[in-house]
Amino acid sequence: MEEEKVKADEKIEETTVQEEKQITNTEYDELNDRYKRVLAEFENFKKRSLKEREGLYNSVLGDIIEGILPAMDNLENAVKAECKDEGYKQGVELVQKQFKDFLNKHNVTEIPAVGENFDPSVHEAVSTVQDDTKGPQEIVQEYRKGYKIGSKVIRHSMVVVAN
Repeated sequence: MEEEKVKADEKIEETTVQEEKQITNTEYDELNDRYKRVLAEFENFKKRSLKEREGLYNSVLGDIIEGILPAMDNLENAVKAECKDEGYKQGVELVQKQFKDFLNKHNVTEIPAVGENFDPSVHEAVSTVQDDTKGPQEIVQEYRKGYKIGSKVIRHSMVVVAN
């Protein structure tokens, strides 16, 4: 009888150990699932944070460049103007080239205008003309150059549109 009692106690202990293993496996699976979810959330946070930083950088850079563009416009006008002193004109052209190099370094590009079709997302129409030799909505003249960083427009091109 005592042997039966010992065997029964052993059987109970085995069952308890198996239940504990099952519980720990269940707990492990739950903790592993939570770990994977937290890791995925953290990866998403890093991606979102990087995207926000890049957006903020481009926004600040756009604001700074927008302040520089009037000076760039004036340099272009100075280069186009007649000048008797060739050395002076070369100096102005050199300064203009430095500005353009700075813009290129920061991935700022000019928005194409003359000969292109009017696109209200990048062009600002200030006038229209009737010209049968031009296509509909074709840009025939540019009053002020437009610029963008990537797909973000810093300044719209001021243009004259045909037809």
